[in-house]
Amino acid sequence: MKLYRYLTGPDDSAFCHRVTEALNKGWQLHGGPTPAYDAERKQVIAGQAIVKDVEGKDYVPGMDLSAC
Repeated sequence: MKLYRYLTGPDDSAFCHRVTEALNKGWQLHGGPTPAYDAERKQVIAGQAIVKDVEGKDYVPGMDLSAC
């Protein structure tokens, strides 16, 4: 099964740590990061797609993808 997640958050060290943690759990980057500017908060919001292949499991709607 191939899993997909899209991580988002303020473009800060906490976001970088979330992406780094996912990479160390076997996820891979899927494309480049996507920045957007939140004018109300006056900050950049980052997004990063990640994917992971998991053997021996079938996809079930509602499953916790972050736990895989």
